[in-house]
Parts: sequence; structure tokens; C-alpha cells
Amino acid sequence: MAVLGQGNAHGACSLLHAAGTGYGASMALDLPILVRVLDKKSKRDVHDEDGLLPHVVEAWKNAGYELPIDEENLHWAVQSKIPPREGLKSSSGLCVAAVRALCDSTNTSLELHQIVAIAVDAQLRAEITLTGSIDDTWACATGGWKLINANEDVAQGVLLEGDGPVREEWKVLIVSRGTRETRPSLEDFLPHQQQFIQALNAIQEGNELVALTLNGRGVIGATKDHRARILTNDALVNGARAAGPSGSGTAIVIVIPIRLEGVINRIKSWYSSKYPDFNIIETRFINPERKDSEE
Repeated sequence: MAVLGQGNAHGACSLLHAAGTGYGASMALDLPILVRVLDKKSKRDVHDEDGLLPHVVEAWKNAGYELPIDEENLHWAVQSKIPPREGLKSSSGLCVAAVRALCDSTNTSLELHQIVAIAVDAQLRAEITLTGSIDDTWACATGGWKLINANEDVAQGVLLEGDGPVREEWKVLIVSRGTRETRPSLEDFLPHQQQFIQALNAIQEGNELVALTLNGRGVIGATKDHRARILTNDALVNGARAAGPSGSGTAIVIVIPIRLEGVINRIKSWYSSKYPDFNIIETRFINPERKDSEE
């Protein structure tokens, strides 16, 4: 079995759910994913819960690119630290890493927006996204965040971008609660539009952490997730600077200044004792490199 190519990406969390206003933004998180293209089937299970990889192949071919070998002999291997179906952009990360693996396997050099476009096309083909997940896919492909218009194409849709909270200054705790059972509809977001408008305003003013919390309140309303409201309030009462669910999923993202070690330990202990069935993941934000480029 030969590795023909490999590609990397990472997870992200929502700053603004695009279903709320038509504008979306997600912030890159250090939750790595590695995808390899193989010429024989791996002995390990391929972590592709939504069957995205065949759609990546179709999107790649539709963009006019050749596969490294015959499609029937093409196989995949996936190593991911992104909890699936929890709103942490596992699907976007998988698609970005898979496109990069195809690039590597065929010596194809693509601009970042071209990689994002193919990854978005794969998710649309798989019918797993309400809005196209363009903001999520940008965040999984590079550091920081981009505010996008979900009704524009990938290249023209970026309205604003930022580095995000500085990695060295903030700790991110994720309360992982398992996969979501149902997805909300676009109509579920309409009654909570004011929260998303406030989150949009916060992003435009450079207050990403305020946006994360306000967006979370809107998502809680849209998903009717009473437990998420309790978990978010627990974090804020215990000293977190921002907290809220990500995407349409179950994960609660909590942000704490790294210097407040006592607060971090108190929050970790709080969730571990009160909610032993949940998994607490510690990570950081990913800020952009000085110049994002594809090798």
C-alpha cells in the first residue's frame, strides 16, 4: 500500500452562524485532521461519517482536475482530532484536507480560494450544509476568521477578515457532548435574528469573543437546546470571557484568558464533576501565518 498524497486542515468554531443573517464567520481551532490518498484500502476504518469523500472526488473532477489513479483503485485514510457532528466543522476540515491530499498526489498547485471552492462544492453535493459552510471551510483551511456573504461565491464572498484572539493569550475549552441527533431548518433561525445581527455588529467592531457569545444565544434559541443554555451560563458564571455552542451542533466552546489558571481549573473541575459523561477538550485558536500560501 502506497501513500500517493496527503493533506492537512483543522477544526473551527462559529462566531456567526450564516443561517441567522446570510452572513457567516468561523474561527480556526487547533483540532488537526490529516487525510491521505492511498492506492489500496486501509486496514483501519475511514472516519467519514457523512460519506463526504466520494463527493470530494466528484467535486475535484468537476473542477477539471485528474485523479492520481483510476477512481476504483483510489482509497483514503483519515486521522482526525475534530469531534464529528458537533458543530466543530469536521466536515469542512475533512473536505479541505482531502482536496489538499489530491493536490499533493497529482502535483497540482491551487490557490487557497480554489481549494475552499472545491471543498464547499463537495459539502453541497453531500447535502449536509444549510448555508454552504463557506465561512467554516475558510476557517478550516487557514488561520483566523473571514466574514462571508453566504449568497456570493467563494472568491467574491469574503467581506472582512481578522487574525482572531491571540493564540498565546487564550485557552479554549470544548465541552464535547456527542453527535447531534437532528439539524435545525433555516426557518428555526428567523425568530432569533436579532441575536445574530448583534453578533454581526460585534464582528464588524472587532469583538470576536462577544460575537461568539451572542451567536451562541441565537443558536440555543434556534435549536431549542435548553441544556446548552445551562452549560453556557455555567461557564460565564465561573469566569469565562466567552461561551456558546458552535455551528448547529452540541459542542460548547468556552474561552478563558490563559493567565487565569485558577479559572481554567475551576471550569474544568466544574464540568468534570457535574457532567462526567461529557468530554472536555483543551485547545487554542489558530492565527494566520504572515502569508498564507499553498506549497
